[in-house]
Amino acid sequence: MTKIGLSLNFSKCELFITDSCPDKENTIDLFRQLAPGIKIINKESLHLLGCPVLDQSFENFVDTKIQHFKATSHRLAKINLHSTYSIIKHCLFVPKFIYILRGTHFWKYPTLVSKLDTLVVETITSIFNIPFDDRSWTQASLPIRFGGLGIRKISCVALPAFLSSVHGAQSLIEKILDPSIGSMEAAHCSEAMNVWSITCPDTDPPANPCSQRQWDEPLCQLVRKNLLDTSTSLADRARLLATAEWESGLWLQALPSPNIGTFLDNTTFRLAASLRLGASTNQPHRCQCGAMVDILGHHGLSCVRSAGRMSRHASINDVIRRALVSAKVPAVLEPSGLARDDGKRPDGMTMVPWSMGRPLIWDATCVDTLAPSHVLSTSATAGVAASSAESLKRRKYAVLGSSYIFAAFGVETMGPWGPSARRLYKDLATRLIEASGDQRAGHYFAQRVSIAIQRGNTASLLGTLPIDGDLGQIFYL
Repeated sequence: MTKIGLSLNFSKCELFITDSCPDKENTIDLFRQLAPGIKIINKESLHLLGCPVLDQSFENFVDTKIQHFKATSHRLAKINLHSTYSIIKHCLFVPKFIYILRGTHFWKYPTLVSKLDTLVVETITSIFNIPFDDRSWTQASLPIRFGGLGIRKISCVALPAFLSSVHGAQSLIEKILDPSIGSMEAAHCSEAMNVWSITCPDTDPPANPCSQRQWDEPLCQLVRKNLLDTSTSLADRARLLATAEWESGLWLQALPSPNIGTFLDNTTFRLAASLRLGASTNQPHRCQCGAMVDILGHHGLSCVRSAGRMSRHASINDVIRRALVSAKVPAVLEPSGLARDDGKRPDGMTMVPWSMGRPLIWDATCVDTLAPSHVLSTSATAGVAASSAESLKRRKYAVLGSSYIFAAFGVETMGPWGPSARRLYKDLATRLIEASGDQRAGHYFAQRVSIAIQRGNTASLLGTLPIDGDLGQIFYL
């Protein structure tokens, strides 16, 4: 081989011989003489391009992956939760396994997949310090658009990943094989199709079978429907409906950066995630207003002495004003000279015409999705509390007349926005894109509003906790 310029490093070469070989041991001895140091691979360790090939090799592959992750996962506990979440969602578990899931029939090994899913939930529980039960973990494993955290179960992604991969590779398979062989599909494809059809009855295969998302969508819809059908209360159903709205998950998509103000501290992230998933946030206690607070902590969101109401309101208005200024539309908060009969003023006004030669006036409000006065309606339709709050704002400021364009910006504690808030967002997003040239500028504005809501929710929950006077004196020394 050296005569033709080819030199092999035998220590990096592997040899696998099938059981059908007539003289297997003699063949191995010959290879060892010709290639000293060559690795002899058995069925348990046979991998091709990093993927296990034979049934016997899957268990060893999974055990190796689990051991490797356990040896390094402790490092995640040393960094901020928001940053850890971003790493897990984009880099670990399913993202790390997606090549394996697409390249092998991993979905056929439920026991092995279950071991990986158990590793995921144990890691998340340990790092996030959230007490997951079956319902909350099921919701957390859904995509963000379905109300989850986007940390997918490997068992949920394995089948859609495989189906989209084999359909995407079918044309290449046909080009590689000789036409005389006839039509041939990838191994396990028909079996996977049958499993998917049984799991999703009365559902047609996707229009684009190469799209993993289209195979995954019906499966996610079934899980979400089951969660809604088995809701334990009106508040539980209202929470599930609200968290599936587009605006509700924007804070989970934000880049955790302290430099641009989208960084959530550990307490805020944990409580925001717990509220989203219906997990316990605290021990039962008596609020400072005298009411009892259960383990979910929802009372703090609508308490008359809510500690987060003012800060959340001010933060949302500041985000809107800054967005207007970035879009080259100067604006001020609480403009003078526009007081209503009761002396109250709108939250902000543009200093230049917004549309039709008239300035824009806006007033923001955040209502509690799970408040007893709203839960009956929000458990039927998501976002209805924000819509009602916007209608109330329009009636209050009707006295301002037609010289201004009034926009009510109604949002809810669980995330949904009202129709007027969405319209203002679309108009403002268009202007932000034109001013910055960044197609994501409007999305960044929406993320900041979502983050402001979560910070206000955290302050409201913490505001219900009892304050010990003696301990407070020590802290303030």
